[in-house]
Amino acid sequence: MTPGHAELSGLGAMTGGVVFALSTLLLVQAVSPCPKECSCDSYAKVVDCRGRGLYDIPHKLHPETQELYLQDNRIRGLGSMAFRETPQLRVLDLANNTITMLSPSALLGLRGLRSLSLANNSIREVDRRFLGSIRNLTQLDLSYNNIGGLPGALADSFHHLTHLSLHYNRLTKVDRTHLEALGSLEVLNLRGNPWKCDCQMIGLKLWLETFTFKGGVVDEVVCAQPHAMRERDLQQVPYELFHTCMTTSYSYLFANIHHLDNQHRLLRGHLHPSPEAPPYGGEFGPPPECEAKQKPRPVNLRHAIATVVITGVVCGIVCLMMLAAAVYGCAYAAIMAKYQRELKKREKEAGGGGTQRENTDREGEKEPLENAIA
Repeated sequence: MTPGHAELSGLGAMTGGVVFALSTLLLVQAVSPCPKECSCDSYAKVVDCRGRGLYDIPHKLHPETQELYLQDNRIRGLGSMAFRETPQLRVLDLANNTITMLSPSALLGLRGLRSLSLANNSIREVDRRFLGSIRNLTQLDLSYNNIGGLPGALADSFHHLTHLSLHYNRLTKVDRTHLEALGSLEVLNLRGNPWKCDCQMIGLKLWLETFTFKGGVVDEVVCAQPHAMRERDLQQVPYELFHTCMTTSYSYLFANIHHLDNQHRLLRGHLHPSPEAPPYGGEFGPPPECEAKQKPRPVNLRHAIATVVITGVVCGIVCLMMLAAAVYGCAYAAIMAKYQRELKKREKEAGGGGTQRENTDREGEKEPLENAIA
């Protein structure tokens, strides 16, 4: 082989290697697409787009992506089905953007989503349909926004939610029913909201006591209104400061009765377990903690019982007053009837005496006449 032929053969082999490498690279990109603004880990199925100055959700994401990080960008809103390319997402982080608009169908299709962070944005309201399609969520972070109320879907959808962060928003009250439906909740963050600690907050106070009694973790709920309770933690405010609620509304009584009912059901569930439950001890494991050591009864139960007793005493006094009025009426009617009977009797006696005098006068007139004739 001549030197020219050897050089040509080497050049051809080199060209073939470059072509093969380019083909392999293009094939890898075709199989595992990744937006040019992001870095992707195809093995871990993670896409990292943090701090890239993005104004929208990147396109050409791999459909098997499970974790998508979009923090520290300039995204202003989430349109309809914004994540249609990644139906297998399990972690979605959109913290520290400028999001103000959330389409009700933005998360449609993300049935496997477990963790969602929308912290540090400018969200004012969350539509109930926005959260209705992610029923398997376990962690939700809505902190550092301008949210003034929780959507009803929070109670309808999130039965698996364990961590909920609502700190530093504009919440003044929270409906107790929204929290009672979160049966799996373990950690709740509520700090930094302008809470209005009026009579409507008694239900939240009772729920927080029950939540912490069962082992839940919650931070402080610092009151902003009224002035007498400012800068005080709702959990530390004594029930005596809510005494006006007992005379101006029935919310205090109803909240305590509802709380007592829940406590009774919980206690009854421990004392009378279902037949399907395995017996305690032995190969079936140790008994529950509440059976091993009896915990003291919460202080609020005594106030609830006192409220019920006071209400019963007041109702008893009212009934006694009504009974006394009825007795007085009957006695007055009997006295008046007796008086009328005596009055009629006297009138009859007076009428009989006048008739007898008239008969005596007539006989006196007859006697002189007879004497004159004689």
